[in-house]
Amino acid sequence: MTEERRIALLVEYEGTAYAGSQLQGNTPTIQGALEEAIYRLTGEKRRVTMAGRTDAGVHAKGQVASFLTQRPYPSYTFVDGLNRYLPEDIAVLAAAEVPISLNVRGHARRRWYRYTMCLRPARLVLLRRFAWHVPGPLDLEAMAQATSLLEGEHDFAAFTTPAFNRRTIRHVYRCHLWWRGNLVFLDMEANAFLPQQVRRTVGALIEIGKGRLPLSVLVEWLQHRPPGAAYWAAPPHGLCLMRVYYDEEIFGHGVETTQDLPA
Repeated sequence: MTEERRIALLVEYEGTAYAGSQLQGNTPTIQGALEEAIYRLTGEKRRVTMAGRTDAGVHAKGQVASFLTQRPYPSYTFVDGLNRYLPEDIAVLAAAEVPISLNVRGHARRRWYRYTMCLRPARLVLLRRFAWHVPGPLDLEAMAQATSLLEGEHDFAAFTTPAFNRRTIRHVYRCHLWWRGNLVFLDMEANAFLPQQVRRTVGALIEIGKGRLPLSVLVEWLQHRPPGAAYWAAPPHGLCLMRVYYDEEIFGHGVETTQDLPA
């Protein structure tokens, strides 16, 4: 009998048409689409595990998924074959055989998310699915100052749903606001993220940028941890999972930075 192998996939997707990354009943999900493509390619019904959970409407440039298989196909066959059966808004960018014990979620060391905003009076057309339209002017310097307060290890209970009753301490390695023209980006890297943490962070930053939320309140939230105090959740379509990091690189690419990536 052929031994089982674990295959890791680097996956890109536009999340507009999906109810999130994880299986959810009969609604379309990224996991469901991957499992269907795996079945059509290999004839095996396999469960897919993903490194990051993304909400409905959230996108990914560097999601990592894995599954078990007994098929002896080389890596390029999984790339070409799965892309043949996946819908046009999901693509497998790379595949690699990894140790059978690898847990792409549990063994991830940190994750990088980017949130994109567009500041202009006119509504968005070309970027409407990938950026949050914020028509009013913002104090970007004040927002950038606020992001530095969020770096390090903190209790982020204020930046997640009040019903989330598990441990809310996270280590944010990088929280950086930058802009190019009328596009504004927030890059956040952390060991893990709470539900809606990035989107609620963006919502709070917008309030700071509009002068409606002082920096002192942000400090108070981190110190006293009022559950769900940052209740302004930015819309999901501006959020993208950029990359998942491991102790050893799975797909052989180097570390990307914000300067390496197009705006």
